[in-house]
Amino acid sequence: MTTKYRNLFNDTKIGKLYIPNRLAVAPMTRVSAEPDGRVGPLMGEYYEKFASGGFGLIITEGLYTDKLFSQGCRNQPGMASLSHAESWKPITNDIHALGARVFAQLMHAGALSQHNPCANRTAGPSDIRPLGIQMPFYHGEGPYPIPEAMTQQDISQAVEGFAKAAHLAQLAGFDGVEIHGANGYLLDQFLTAYTNKRQDCFGGSLNNRLRIYKETLKAVRKTVGDGFTVGIRFSQKKVNDTNHIWDEGESGAAKVFELVRQYGADYIHTTEPEISAPAFEGTESLSQLAKKYSGLPVIANGGVTEPEQASQVLESNQADIISLGKTALANQDWPCAVKKNRLLKKFNFGMLSPHANLECARSYCQENPSLSVSDKS
Repeated sequence: MTTKYRNLFNDTKIGKLYIPNRLAVAPMTRVSAEPDGRVGPLMGEYYEKFASGGFGLIITEGLYTDKLFSQGCRNQPGMASLSHAESWKPITNDIHALGARVFAQLMHAGALSQHNPCANRTAGPSDIRPLGIQMPFYHGEGPYPIPEAMTQQDISQAVEGFAKAAHLAQLAGFDGVEIHGANGYLLDQFLTAYTNKRQDCFGGSLNNRLRIYKETLKAVRKTVGDGFTVGIRFSQKKVNDTNHIWDEGESGAAKVFELVRQYGADYIHTTEPEISAPAFEGTESLSQLAKKYSGLPVIANGGVTEPEQASQVLESNQADIISLGKTALANQDWPCAVKKNRLLKKFNFGMLSPHANLECARSYCQENPSLSVSDKS
């Protein structure tokens, strides 16, 4: 084993949970589930290869949380029923047998929903059409519809959905859950002033716009108990607005990160285009601000491909764990490859064309036989 990047392979803890190294797989939507939200036939091998490839922690793609308005796209996996949970058990068992940990990311798409057989409309904080267009690699087409403004009962049902999904994730054998509060989806829609024009206790001031985060964290923690790991993901950028910056700057970030510590989160997961870039003019990175104001372990994601950069982020105390996205798709054995000083493959968007599902990725690899075994997933 190369000793150059030894800090990547030190163990750590999140809450009460032991993590065997500092390398995680970031959540990435793969639209490969059965139409009813149960695990699809290619998903087991896909997730297990990350564990056998040496990642200490795997965070699933976003799992929808209820059968109301939460589903975001066709063939998205769910955690909204016992049958969904049961379908994940073989995967969580196999990941544990390989020595890794696995968290379920819980997601409500809100106004960015592109497909939902449970509803003929979308719902969000306010009746404002989202920016941008639907994502074609997730089977979307055209502009997003104008959502219905959620009632307080709708909000309560969404919060309850997160809590019930967290309990189902426990039953499925997950080691923890990550609440998706980033990237323009429902919770982030409440946080963002231009998508939240409400006049009630969920809109207006930053404290009000954060209320749904507080209620979701409290409900999840009450449901799963103190011993189960609960995290939350934040970003400034959105899938439909890649230029967004939080209006309140560092003072707002301080409120965000202090709140999640206060209401029971065990960790924060930040994602930005560049992991070490200043979050605001003249400030530290978003992951550094999360560590500074929460005091919690931080998982950081953002453009890392090479072990030297990952090692430097850890060495400079910008984060506690590095999560890898696209480079992990190209190198499902990234940790093992780094240990053995093997050449890493570059990610190619052909793996996500025409759709970001596992069948298209497999076809791409078959048509490009020069790819290594670790790419064929």
